[in-house]
Amino acid sequence: MHPHLHTKNSVGCEEVMQALEACHARGFLYKASGMCNDAKHAVTLCLRAQRKERTRKNREEAMQKRAETKALWKDIEENS
Repeated sequence: MHPHLHTKNSVGCEEVMQALEACHARGFLYKASGMCNDAKHAVTLCLRAQRKERTRKNREEAMQKRAETKALWKDIEENS
């Protein structure tokens, strides 16, 4: 369902994940009647925000590496 609390992907979402776990611990009927939907939505939003930040950082790193590679190839072509 969601990442474990000890993984680096869920570092900022421990509190909302624990709130969801506490809600689920109240019992099946409580969970099945939709009483945990707000906690579940909060976990989803938190994980989405983390994923978007991770994606943004990865994109920036990839663009930087691409620029470095282009510069190296340009240098190779000019000096060949």
